[in-house]
Amino acid sequence: MTETLAPHAETMAAPEKRLFIKTYGCQMNVYDSERMADVLRPLGYAVTEDVKAADFVILNTCHIREKAAEKIYSELGKLREMRDVRRETGGDMTIAVAGCVAQAEGEEIMRRQPAVDIVVGPQAYHQLPELLTRTARARGERIGADFAPDDKFDALPAARFTEGPTAFLTVQEGCDKFCTFCVVPYTRGAEWSRPMASVLEEARRLAGRGVREVTLLGQNVNAYDGERPDGKKATLAELAYALAEIPGLDRIRYTTSHPNDMADELIAAHGELDALMPYLHLPVQAGSDRILRAMNRKHGRQKYFDLIDRIRAARPDIAIAGDFIVGFPGETDKEFEDTLDLVRRVNYAGAFAFAYSPRPGTPAAGMGKQVEPEVAKERLHRLIALLTEQQTAFNLAQAGRTLNVLFDKPGRHGHRRQAIGRSPYLQSVHVDDADHLIGQIVPVEIVAGQQNSLSGRLIADGLMQPGPAGSAVAQREKAA
Repeated sequence: MTETLAPHAETMAAPEKRLFIKTYGCQMNVYDSERMADVLRPLGYAVTEDVKAADFVILNTCHIREKAAEKIYSELGKLREMRDVRRETGGDMTIAVAGCVAQAEGEEIMRRQPAVDIVVGPQAYHQLPELLTRTARARGERIGADFAPDDKFDALPAARFTEGPTAFLTVQEGCDKFCTFCVVPYTRGAEWSRPMASVLEEARRLAGRGVREVTLLGQNVNAYDGERPDGKKATLAELAYALAEIPGLDRIRYTTSHPNDMADELIAAHGELDALMPYLHLPVQAGSDRILRAMNRKHGRQKYFDLIDRIRAARPDIAIAGDFIVGFPGETDKEFEDTLDLVRRVNYAGAFAFAYSPRPGTPAAGMGKQVEPEVAKERLHRLIALLTEQQTAFNLAQAGRTLNVLFDKPGRHGHRRQAIGRSPYLQSVHVDDADHLIGQIVPVEIVAGQQNSLSGRLIADGLMQPGPAGSAVAQREKAA
């Protein structure tokens, strides 16, 4: 589980109130935190990184990982103490729990931690101004957790206060797959896609603010079927082609995908659309057919292998990433070896791996033959070692290539004028004498690869000018 702060809002003159948002979990939560800051900005809230000075604190939670809720309760205890200290000096602090833990355990949160003022699910954070106003007046209704994503996006302010040349863009929410280990269908609701026009409008505004790369987000983003202007349904491939026509938007990514939703049209787009980056996160979760059936994944290992072959035929240089769960109920040693075999055959450029942990209310939580934690831990260590070996080998293989790098932030070594960017394969690239190029896409000669990053040097006169992402200016980034 990752924890991040919502990006800084643009500085407001003498802000009256301070907002602190702590974000747990996935990129969709990062996007949601940005939008929460947007809806609260008209009320006079400016983002702060000092939680002790905040007038309003939001914990934007994730319910996927083990002990997620208990971690939130521990954090809430610390916030209650901070609020007590502020009240002793005449101040106050409003505390809210948002996100998937709020959706799943709203009433329980209010019962266990009375210090919480507001509980709001992921589909209702556009109601924060109203809920905050009610709380300030009379501590009235404090739970807003209905599933109404269309209402949410309609209610969000048009302006987004983004920083840097990359941005997340939610296009799809919810899940209809009902994997037996997953709480998403219960916390995010059914699959729902934003209308195509709404997505394109937000993308144009982002490009106008200097964003050159967008990552399209969804629980099953490749199930996207937003309404087109003519009333018909659009596919993710159609959306990608439309986004590629926006001037200044040069790179498109998407996450997270489900193997059952990798349509032929989307696979073909990876070979035809230069703006669509050659990096695909396509979780498989396990390598055993029996375990995949128990997970209700609705695909087997051979279908996954065939899918990878078709994707690589369309785009031979594509990097594949995945997700894995080890120690699923009933998993045998042989079935775990099937997962290792799948990993060796696919050869991943990156992956996330976790030991199974029961999520309350999911079918898998009630299954028999739960794997002993120590066994699951040992399997996880073996899987991570193999995945790390593959990722390192992929990075090392980039040495000697020339890759177009989008610089997005300064590096740690300011005395060397270092900047950090992303390769087409989502690798972190460190380059000296490049801090003046933040926001630009520049050819970089890769001189070395490490486990988690690349090192490179600039190629003179190689600046890539902004332009329609699908045009010649965004030519496919191949080896020099």
